[in-house]
Amino acid sequence: MSIHRPEPRTGNRAKETLIVGILALQGDVEPHQQALARLGIRPNLVRLPQQVEELDALVIPGGESTTMSVLMRRWELYPVLRHSIAQGMAVLGTCAGAILLANRIEDDRHNVVVEPIGGMDFVAVRNAWGRQVDSFEAPVRLSLPGEEKELEITGVFIRAPRFREIGAGVEVVGRLADGEPVVLRQGRLVAAAFHPELTEAPHLHQLLLRLASGQLD
Repeated sequence: MSIHRPEPRTGNRAKETLIVGILALQGDVEPHQQALARLGIRPNLVRLPQQVEELDALVIPGGESTTMSVLMRRWELYPVLRHSIAQGMAVLGTCAGAILLANRIEDDRHNVVVEPIGGMDFVAVRNAWGRQVDSFEAPVRLSLPGEEKELEITGVFIRAPRFREIGAGVEVVGRLADGEPVVLRQGRLVAAAFHPELTEAPHLHQLLLRLASGQLD
């Protein structure tokens, strides 16, 4: 498969010029559309490799990571996603999307069951907070780059992963009250264990746009 992604764009850019996509194979797509629309962005729904190549930023939503992995293989999305990430595409992965950004994936029985896209140096443990019946909401403290004050938002955790073996190059930017890491950043990649799109807190989508526009290193 030939991939022809342009050279990474540099310098600060207005968010209105960004091409932002949502991986729309399965999962929580529409709430992310609404969250980006509140920030003035009309995202593309991405299902094919050629649609990835034009993006500055991508949201990988929550859903069922096993199903998403099967569909990504079927539609030959793995190579172009990995190449685009290496070339500087900004990505926000939430819940299942965060799992797919990990360099290694385990389930709650420590078996590898899903092929990761990778790019972030941590291990994602699937369903580590429990099953659907164990879903919960909890305050999340955010320490975002460029923000002087810590922020607090509500995290909606649905069959959420836990983040383990976090590498030295990964910054923890969101924690629960007990210190548990639930938002990670590595370069232009952000992984959130919860569903920020299910509340009206804009901070992680704003972070994605800032990373894509070159406002943050």
